[in-house]
Amino acid sequence: MTTIKSIRLASVVTAINVLVASGFSIVGIIRPQYLVPVGYVPTQASVILAMYAAARTIPLALFALGAIYKQATSALLILGALAGAVQLLDAGIGLFEHDLGKCVGPLFIAILQFFVVYLLHRSVRITPETKRE
Repeated sequence: MTTIKSIRLASVVTAINVLVASGFSIVGIIRPQYLVPVGYVPTQASVILAMYAAARTIPLALFALGAIYKQATSALLILGALAGAVQLLDAGIGLFEHDLGKCVGPLFIAILQFFVVYLLHRSVRITPETKRE
């Protein structure tokens, strides 16, 4: 795969990943009843937890989208790996809750994210700066 194609693929997957994650946290603030399990009533605590989630996902999304805009490959590698790790942890939460839907979706996104980060890493050679004398 060419470097350009791998950058585009990693950019698309990372953008979708961080925007979906941010969207869920924003929905949790605005309409928490959409995210709590059936039969549960959203409380002030669920809104506060959604705010904590938003405080982490929105900056990640902004930095990732900035890296995509600037075509900063090394930043995209790091932020893409971080976004994949967040999704992997979300899958762990779904597993803990015994909710297959909350486990499989984030796990799929995490695997896809790690795969495109791997492809990007393989297609570009990031070498350390040469030492100046």
